[in-house]
Amino acid sequence: MADFKLTINDPKTGKSVKKDITGGAVDALLLRDVGDKVDGEPIGFAGYEFELTGGSDSAGFPLKKSIRGSGRKTIFTYRGVGFSGRDRWGVMQRGLRVKKAVAGSKITAQTTQVNLKILKEGPQALFTEEKKEEKKE
Repeated sequence: MADFKLTINDPKTGKSVKKDITGGAVDALLLRDVGDKVDGEPIGFAGYEFELTGGSDSAGFPLKKSIRGSGRKTIFTYRGVGFSGRDRWGVMQRGLRVKKAVAGSKITAQTTQVNLKILKEGPQALFTEEKKEEKKE
């Protein structure tokens, strides 16, 4: 059985939280595509609605929305997911195009990390305000 690490982003506040899910919650995300809307109930966030914005597979290759299927593909790209615009020495290059390996947009058992964006908030708070205690000396 696969385990997923969820990174849930709140576009209103700019904060993100990381959660691990296992078991039946994983089944709710399997065979979904990047860009799909997901109900929060099956993954343990009642009342929430999320959008799948990306992720990465077990080897760290990013999921790319424009690639159909679930396998890895090598693409010739000049911008977007998996491309920094820098050559192998770290220098920005204008007009640079490179071959990059990316994963398809479908979430499978080989996917390890999934990015979600909050579309509708539920009653429970995802972001707990942790206040650090200041030491008085």
